Amino acid sequence: MQNLFVETDHGTISYADSGGRGASLVFVHGNSACKEYFARQFDSSLRERYRLIALDLPGHGASANAIDPMRSYSIHGFADATMAFLDAIGVDRAVLVGWSLGGHIVLEMMARWPGAIAGWITGTPPAGGADMAAAFLPSDTMGLTFKEEFSEADARLQTQSGLGVGQKVEPFMLASSLRADGRFRPLMLQSAMEGRDMDGGKIARECPLPLAVVTGSAEPYVDNAFLMKVAYANLWEGRVHVLEGMGHMPFWQAPDIINPMLSRFLEAVLVQDGQSE
Repeated sequence: MQNLFVETDHGTISYADSGGRGASLVFVHGNSACKEYFARQFDSSLRERYRLIALDLPGHGASANAIDPMRSYSIHGFADATMAFLDAIGVDRAVLVGWSLGGHIVLEMMARWPGAIAGWITGTPPAGGADMAAAFLPSDTMGLTFKEEFSEADARLQTQSGLGVGQKVEPFMLASSLRADGRFRPLMLQSAMEGRDMDGGKIARECPLPLAVVTGSAEPYVDNAFLMKVAYANLWEGRVHVLEGMGHMPFWQAPDIINPMLSRFLEAVLVQDGQSE
């Protein structure tokens, strides 16, 4: 995946762009990760039919650290930065795919960005406020989510926990965890505690745009039972998709399953949007 760069008022953003004339599909990564986590989608037949775009959020990957951390380092701030990025590269309509933290960002963009066609979330509970505690499973590694300074052991633990047992930690994964601007983690928690981010559960219940909710049966962080209880306004295929044996990153773990699902989702939502492929 190439490193392209564009300037925004949140800082320099690095991104990959497959090009092409098809509908745009924008991938948003998780906490302390990077765009390369979506390499197995870029290296697939999806790129033959759609324009695939993945960015490094401010303070992540090859993007610069945020110009103003207080402004950028939160769910709503990352959503602002992603919208500014899309404006800078001239994308005004897109389907949004978010993993983990990226899923929370996608939910907020579905409510706020006029260009959103549909959303797909993986490893993300649509929750907010009092629901947040019920939405997540107890985890020995959850504390790393908001820890500012990472040791190499912290980075390895966080990465391996997300990948799942038996999955190999690739060098870029460990490097991206260590590279992330750790200031974003406590600032993100502060924003959530102060109620400055939108309620993801309310968005899922009220937003009319199609929403795909995809989870692994071995998801380590999100309570799948919680996902089933949400009264979604427009849930793709009328159900939460639970992938047997998959963990927090099915798009990396099983691209042979996820990529055809993404294709089916895109076909459905683009027809609803009145677009031909």
